[in-house]
Amino acid sequence: MEPLVKIDQQKCTTCYTCLRVCPVKAVKINESNKHPEISVKRCIGCGDCITSCYPGAISYRSDIENAKELLQSGQDIAFICSPSISAEFNDITDYRKFVSMLRSLGAKYVNEVSFAVDIIAYKYLHLFNDFKGKYYITTYDPVVVSYIEKYHPNLISNLAPMVSPMIACAMIMHKIYGENIKIIYIGPEIARKEEALRHKGDAKIDVVLTFLELRQLFEEYSLDESTIEFSDFDPPIGYKGSLYPLANGIIQAADMDENRLTSDIITIEGRKPMLESIQEFENNVKTIHRHLNVTYGNSLYGPGLTKHGNKLLKEHLVIEYANKRLNNFFRHEWYNNLQSYMELDFSCSFKNDDQRLPEPQHEKVLEILDLLNRNEDDVLGCDQCGYESCKAFAEDIARGLATPEMCSSYAFRSSMNFEESLKHLNEKLSQTRKALKESEENAKKERTAAKQASDFTNAMLEKLRAGVVIYDFQMKVLQSNTAFINILGEEAKEINEVIPGLAGADLKRLLSPGIMNLFTYVLTEGENIESRDIMLGEIMLNISVFPIVKNRVAGAIIRDMRAPEVQKAEAIKRISEVIDKNLEMVQKIGFLMGEGASDIEKMLNSIIKFYNEGNGTGK
Repeated sequence: MEPLVKIDQQKCTTCYTCLRVCPVKAVKINESNKHPEISVKRCIGCGDCITSCYPGAISYRSDIENAKELLQSGQDIAFICSPSISAEFNDITDYRKFVSMLRSLGAKYVNEVSFAVDIIAYKYLHLFNDFKGKYYITTYDPVVVSYIEKYHPNLISNLAPMVSPMIACAMIMHKIYGENIKIIYIGPEIARKEEALRHKGDAKIDVVLTFLELRQLFEEYSLDESTIEFSDFDPPIGYKGSLYPLANGIIQAADMDENRLTSDIITIEGRKPMLESIQEFENNVKTIHRHLNVTYGNSLYGPGLTKHGNKLLKEHLVIEYANKRLNNFFRHEWYNNLQSYMELDFSCSFKNDDQRLPEPQHEKVLEILDLLNRNEDDVLGCDQCGYESCKAFAEDIARGLATPEMCSSYAFRSSMNFEESLKHLNEKLSQTRKALKESEENAKKERTAAKQASDFTNAMLEKLRAGVVIYDFQMKVLQSNTAFINILGEEAKEINEVIPGLAGADLKRLLSPGIMNLFTYVLTEGENIESRDIMLGEIMLNISVFPIVKNRVAGAIIRDMRAPEVQKAEAIKRISEVIDKNLEMVQKIGFLMGEGASDIEKMLNSIIKFYNEGNGTGK
């Protein structure tokens, strides 16, 4: 079963109005997303959260589809209507047109609850007159009953042990029309939907519709009084039970004494008066010595109505409607019907559904009061949060039923702190932007310098006659020059036309295994290889390999030994090496050969001079 009241969190603006108006604090904050949620167990069905929710995020369970399904089932349907129709449907010129519209929906019978009000009113009269030392609280309002069961379970035995007029009327309808009759109740209170679920025996009510839902049905079925004839309610007809929507209507229905000097009944109506009177009844009933006739007031102001406010006008409409009904009233017939059904068992029991929460830790409450900038002695409050005192507010925060943001003073201070923090944050943001701009300018300069350096490096690499290649750990080319590409041959030149500089090319496909072994060794071991002669096909290459980033990047310088300038330089280098390596030996031999050593040195130096002057063949 769908819960009676629910919150659409997509529409919710988190204004906390629902938390403020809930009389039992059944609305709590969801810690995960900070949106309010309704506790099904704690809710008493008053509907204040619905009527106070400006964005319309809170709604009650709709039974329109259930009613349509029942009306289209072909079964016999009986509508039973609250006398509050007089305050809701005053736009329909005659109540008999209203009855005809209900019959047009598919109802076989249409009855008013006012007759059941008369019966229950006289049951109260007998109960109160047969005083045996116990004072009672009337139980025709399901909001009051639920409130006592959940928050004043000690008073359950003081609830008058009788069903409400709605249930009593359903029992009478089953008595008249049989057990198979399907009943749809129409009234202004959403709490009746839950009340009907509690009575699934002989008083079964199949669907409960609010006036708002009924208007939607009228609109969907295109029903208008201008096209419908008069039709009256089916008997039994009520007497003063039509005054039921008024606070003292049920007292009026049984002509009970309401003289404050002599009456032992006190009538209370409204949200705050109900809460206070029940608490006082529990505390002081031994002194008060009065029965309590109490209602939340939803008969004229509930969420199931389409029209709210205008209390005096609505009460006037109820009284005017009752007077019209009495113009053609047959009291003798009414009295006989009253006696016929008075003997039905209208008794009722109630359950202890204690939802009271334990007292929070005192230290936690003090901590929250300090957060709110309040102290324990602040017994009064501004009432903006919905609590009578700051301490009560702090206690419910500790219980997880409220949030500090509900306090307007706290919210204002938080807003001021937020604005100050935002100001500092904006200042820091401005400084950060300035630093970022400077950093971007510096980075731009560095990129320009890096590009220039790269261009210089590339230009220098291109000027070198030796081949240069830089490669990574995957043996992919990172950078190379034209001399390297020329050394590799035609295949490399073709690749260069597509991929300039062979960037990303796989060296394993371009170089011999012998060369690749040198390249791999330098990467893995991190050691240099200098002037290693190796063949690439028929070409003699002189290769030097060196690590750049250990195990990640390395480079190589490759010289083609066929080039004249390379041969010349290499010859000079190697002759110099021979001279350096053998100088000591020559000196030793010189001791033996005398001037012969000097002649050998002159001969070698003449060879070097010959190559330096370019007069040799290079061979």
